[in-house]
Amino acid sequence: MPERLSAREILTLVADEATFGELPGLIREPKADGPLGWAGYDASRARAAERTGEEESVVCGTASVGGTRAVLIAFEFGFLGGSLGERTGDRLEAAYHHARAHRLPVVPLVATGGSRMQEGMLALTQLQRVARESALTREAGLPQIAVLRDPTTGGGWATLGAGADVILALPGAQVGFAGSRVRPPDADPAAYTAEAQVAVGSADAVVRPEELRETLGRWLRLLTTPAAEASAPQALGTPDLPATGWEAVRRARSPERPRAQAYLDAYFTHRVSLGGDRCGGTDPDGMLCGFGERHGRTVAYAAQTGAATRPAGYRTAARLIRLADRLDIPVLTLVDTPGAANDAEAERQGAGAAIADVFGAVAATRVPITTLVIGEGGSGGALALAAPGNTWATPDSYFSVIAPELAAAILKRPPEEVEATAGQLRIRPQDLVELGVVRGIVGITATADHPRP
Repeated sequence: MPERLSAREILTLVADEATFGELPGLIREPKADGPLGWAGYDASRARAAERTGEEESVVCGTASVGGTRAVLIAFEFGFLGGSLGERTGDRLEAAYHHARAHRLPVVPLVATGGSRMQEGMLALTQLQRVARESALTREAGLPQIAVLRDPTTGGGWATLGAGADVILALPGAQVGFAGSRVRPPDADPAAYTAEAQVAVGSADAVVRPEELRETLGRWLRLLTTPAAEASAPQALGTPDLPATGWEAVRRARSPERPRAQAYLDAYFTHRVSLGGDRCGGTDPDGMLCGFGERHGRTVAYAAQTGAATRPAGYRTAARLIRLADRLDIPVLTLVDTPGAANDAEAERQGAGAAIADVFGAVAATRVPITTLVIGEGGSGGALALAAPGNTWATPDSYFSVIAPELAAAILKRPPEEVEATAGQLRIRPQDLVELGVVRGIVGITATADHPRP
C-alpha cells in the first residue's frame, strides 16, 4: 500500500512555498447526529476532527503550482475515509464558485472512499452538486486536473476524478468505482489500480510524488496559455517533389522518412501527453495526443504515427480536439496512416463511430486547426484529422481516396497496373495543390503555385 499523505501534506507537496491560502467556504451548521439522526455520528465526527485536525473531509484553497494560480481541493482520508457529506458538498461548491469568479483552474487531489453512509441519500446527492459545479466550470473554459491518491473510489472517482479534463495518479493508488470492501470476492485487485486505469485509457499518467508539483505546474501552464494559432511545421524529409504517383507512395512508405515523433520534437519546446479515450482504450502505436509549448504559448496536437489508426486513437483525438476547443487552444494535426484499422476487433470496437466522432469534432471546433500531411494519407481514416481549408503537405507524402493496390483490385486490374493507377488517382503533393485539396507544400522553395504556410 502506498503512503497515504494527509490533506495538508499533499498540499505542501503540490503548492509553491508559502502560497496556499485556505478558502473558508459557506458551511451549514451541523445537526445533531447529522440529517438522519444517526446514533453516534457526532462522536465519530469529533474523533475524526481530533485525529486529523480538520473540520471536514476536504480542505480547499488557492495556491501557485509551478507558478500558476489554481484552486486546490485536497481530501483528508483520515476524516471518515474522505467521504462526502452535505458539509463536504458545501465546501466543494464554494471552491468551484471561487474558481469561476477568479478564472482559476481547479485541481482536485482526491482520496476518498465515497459517500458518507451516516447521511444516507443526502450524502449521495452531493455527487450531483459536484457534477454540476464541474460542468459549469467546464462551460466557463477553465481546466480541471485531478490527482488520484490512495484510495480514489466510489462517487469521488466517478465525479471529481474521472470527470476531470486531465487525470494524473500517484503510483500504486487504489482507483476504481468499487471500493475494496464491496467488490466481488474473486475480483482481480490489479484491475483497481492507478496503473491499470492508465493502461485502459481512464487516466493519463502515473506521476511519482517527488515529480508531482513540476508535472502539475507544466500542465497548468500549458492549459492556461493558448497560442493564437498553430503554424504548419517545416518538412523534415526530402525537399524534392515526386515525379510519379507511385514514387509518392514509395516515399511516404519509406521507413527512413521522418515520423510524428520527429516532427513533434522539432516543433515543440516540451509537451505533455493525453493517454486514452476514456472508454477503455488506448492507441499509443497509432495516435499521439497532447499539448506542447511553441514560442512560449500552447498548441494542442493529434498526430498519427504511420500505423493503421485504431478506434481508441480516433476517440482520443476527438477528446483532445474538444478539450482544446473549450480551452481556446489551437490544434495541430499530423496525418500519417495507411488508413483506419479494419480488422474484426476494430469493427467490434466501433471504428465507424470513432472516425465519425473525429470528423464531428473537427467540423464543430471554433479554434483554428492546422493540418500537415507528413506521410501516408490513406482514405477517410486520414481525412478525419484534416482541417478543411487549412491542410498542407510535405514533399514525401501523398493523400488518396484509396490505396493504389486496393483501387486496382476493385477495378479488376492486374498487379502490374498498380503504379499506373497511382498516377491516375493524382495523389502527389503537387496534384493535391492543383486540385485544391491542400493549400500548399512545405519544405520546398516558395512559388506562386506552392506558397509557404
